[in-house]
Amino acid sequence: MAARSLASLSLGFGLVSIPVRLYSATESAGTVRFNLLTKDGARVKQQYVSEKDPSIVVPRSDMVKGYEFEKDRYVLFEPAELKSLEEGGSHLIDIVSFIPEKAVDPIYYDKAYFLAPDKRGGKPYNLLKAAMLESGRCALARWVWKSKQYVVQVRAQGEGLVLQQLLYADEVRSLKDLDIEQMTPSAPELKLALQLIDQISADTYEPTMFEDEEKKRILAAIDAKIEGKQVVAVEHPDEAHGGAEVIDLTEMLRASLSRGAGGAKQPAKRPARPAAADEAEVVTPIASPKGAKRAPKAAKATDEAAAPVRARARK
Repeated sequence: MAARSLASLSLGFGLVSIPVRLYSATESAGTVRFNLLTKDGARVKQQYVSEKDPSIVVPRSDMVKGYEFEKDRYVLFEPAELKSLEEGGSHLIDIVSFIPEKAVDPIYYDKAYFLAPDKRGGKPYNLLKAAMLESGRCALARWVWKSKQYVVQVRAQGEGLVLQQLLYADEVRSLKDLDIEQMTPSAPELKLALQLIDQISADTYEPTMFEDEEKKRILAAIDAKIEGKQVVAVEHPDEAHGGAEVIDLTEMLRASLSRGAGGAKQPAKRPARPAAADEAEVVTPIASPKGAKRAPKAAKATDEAAAPVRARARK
């Protein structure tokens, strides 16, 4: 299926305006969602009620938006007033500076998009891409999208340009707020840690090495349910220990080195975290009446024989 363009934009490069088209760079694999039902299988719906009288259901047409400026004191805004506060969308991605490619801490990264040249934009597009690759720099730009102003990074890759929305400074927390105790490791510990890093180092990141094991386990349980099998809970011995354990860091590093010396490198698998009993339930969006939808592009089922069973279940 061909990628769908989200918008036609212009990338401002000095006095040059480069026509580009915007595409989403990521695709949510979709978490496995469960609908909340009554015990007889009927779906439940969310409703808003008045805090003063919970027996009164408030329809959306009777709701207004307000800003709480003091405890329990609000200023109200009409829809027209809120509309006037929104900044109009802009088709221009306005480059304001070029900075070293690694100058932006990835903690500021938000959603990513692809930029592709639009009609008559191929030559300036490729010129900008080549110049950024040659200089080792990326662009910082301003962009208004869906009534919100963004600071964005435009960086070059071999195949094209990536537009990365960036978070503002007040949207990112600081490690300094955690008051982390700073300690200097001993020379032997540091030497062993460096040896361990060198032993399990790789030159590139291969995303295909990792799979969502938690999602695969849940989907397998769903397949078993559909086939009429009993779902058995899996115990995780690593999570059975209650209290913290005092360890010898040097010995742990040595053990890690000796463990890694004899086998092939494999990505670590994190045990599935059991759901907390006191977590609040969230009502998921109600699925189409035609049937519950499975997550898109799910991992391959462990038992392929379950596929026709699922197909019959959806009918």
